[in-house]
Amino acid sequence: MWWPSHTSRPVSKLALRDQKDVEQEVEEDSTGPINIVKLEEFGISMADIKKLAENGFHTVESVAFTPKKNLITIKGISEAKADKILAEASKLVPMGFTTATEFHHRRSDLITITTGSKELDKLLGGGIETGAMTELFGEFRTGKTQICRTLAVTCQLPVQMGGGEGKCLYVDTEATFRPERLLAVAERYGMNGEEVLDNVAYARAYNTDHQTQLLTQAAALMAEQRFALLIVDGAMSLYRTDFSGRAELSARQMHLARFLRILLRLADEFGIAVVLTNQVVAQVDGQAALFNPDPKKPVGGNIMAHASTTRSVNRRAEGETRICKVYDSPCLPESEAVFAINADGIGDPKE
Repeated sequence: MWWPSHTSRPVSKLALRDQKDVEQEVEEDSTGPINIVKLEEFGISMADIKKLAENGFHTVESVAFTPKKNLITIKGISEAKADKILAEASKLVPMGFTTATEFHHRRSDLITITTGSKELDKLLGGGIETGAMTELFGEFRTGKTQICRTLAVTCQLPVQMGGGEGKCLYVDTEATFRPERLLAVAERYGMNGEEVLDNVAYARAYNTDHQTQLLTQAAALMAEQRFALLIVDGAMSLYRTDFSGRAELSARQMHLARFLRILLRLADEFGIAVVLTNQVVAQVDGQAALFNPDPKKPVGGNIMAHASTTRSVNRRAEGETRICKVYDSPCLPESEAVFAINADGIGDPKE
């Protein structure tokens, strides 16, 4: 996982204080997100900072990435205050241009989290990418949740072992979370089972509003402790029941877009890996069913498609083996890998 460099922001001629002084202050805490209380040093009152924190803004990055119209909806934050807050936040967070060389260098420092299968890691370019959103979709019994359970453990491993050296947040919408499975994976890697479970923050989501509210709690936790992974198992499950029919399709997609935008913001803000599992729906529109041997598509439409950085589809094979195929990615080729669901988590098929 990598954090954006806070010393590469553009210089503003309109800055009220000397830019070198600002850079020196930021360099003191140049790794990781900046706590929201830092704004007090730049003229923002503690009362306003508390209002921001109460509304889910726990880091300076979260403020800088937010449109002004969202800030002025907070009670007690006027348009003038919002302008002042955004102006100070923009001095601390780089949001301008950078060279492709620097961006390439930062990507070379990216951490990937192992899935437990060497073949699957190879398919995904080393594992699950941090600072990005990965979507796993497929029919039931194709290994999506099993991959999530394995990742919840492997993200705690040292970087040298394919981990992220951080905790895991697990949002469960389908009541399928089983800590016993995590204990089996922990034993495989020689980890203390009790410590592994303590490092997983679990929450059951009961409706789409609650699912979104949990992300606010997640941001508060990530501002205080080091997390490497956020899992939403069954991201579309509650949307399919809370919104029904074409009459509510527009409202569903708008709500979904907001939910996914928060996830992407958390990935940017904290450098964590975000993993979603998704269901599929059968295509019944004539031509697609005729010429496609497997006429199924992921739920969520274009909103989900555009939000996910990498999308992969799982399908069943013989016995405990499954096949994963890269469906869409900005840098990975369309290819397949075979993995196995074992008693101790995801692994490679036995010869």
